[in-house]
Amino acid sequence: MSNLLNERFYNQVFNVLQQAKTYANRAVNFASVLANWHTGRLIVEEEQNGKERAQYGKFIIRELSNRLTKDFGKGYDQTNLKLFRKFYL
Repeated sequence: MSNLLNERFYNQVFNVLQQAKTYANRAVNFASVLANWHTGRLIVEEEQNGKERAQYGKFIIRELSNRLTKDFGKGYDQTNLKLFRKFYL
């Protein structure tokens, strides 16, 4: 059956789907970068309003990591959240 497909036609369809996949990946990557930057911004802003800054910052990162990991799964450990904060700064 596959021999009945016009190769040019198949390549056109393949290229459309490949291009759509590329655009989707770029959009997802861009959205992830924005989300990480904004998350870092929110962490910094919350920490700056805290009283005992160093201890409060550790508490925020730890608790935020625990809750985000429960809600979204991997990718929100304390190390990543510290990187998001650093990315914003």
